[in-house]
Amino acid sequence: MVKDRDSPGWLPDLVECDWNDIEGTVDRAYAVFFRAFLNESSRPRFRGKRMGIKRHPEYDGKSATFWHLITEGAKEVSRAPVRERIERIAWARALIVEAGKDSTRVKIWMNERQRHGHRKSVRWLIGLLDFSYVVVLDDRQDFVLLWTAYPIRENHQRRKLEREYDAWIAAHKS
Repeated sequence: MVKDRDSPGWLPDLVECDWNDIEGTVDRAYAVFFRAFLNESSRPRFRGKRMGIKRHPEYDGKSATFWHLITEGAKEVSRAPVRERIERIAWARALIVEAGKDSTRVKIWMNERQRHGHRKSVRWLIGLLDFSYVVVLDDRQDFVLLWTAYPIRENHQRRKLEREYDAWIAAHKS
């Protein structure tokens, strides 16, 4: 594990990536994911709801959620591993735990996305204060599904998330 000099000090260290040993890199990331989200005794909760993951389709014995956390691409079958996602896999749990503390270290908001067919999907987003990393949870009423988490590289994407957050806060002020 390696410390990211530019990240807030409360975040976990980065997972080391060795592209010459991609299997070992994926296994290290999976061990972090397993401890964070599959180990029943340490699985986080969000707003009192249990945390679930999307298990299927599995690849190489690892859940769809795991692969979604460490890869990117338009189509599921062609997603590719990304260093920044692999390195930061421990951050997803850290942000979820921090959100449960009513912390000022993260921003939390909700949005709706059109899901398959006509149903809308209610998503919780948890972001770092500068919107450089975000966790997405799909609210399934009785539980939340860890959908994905990823770094935000482009400033225009950060500004877009900030506007979405500001609009949600303005609409939900008491």
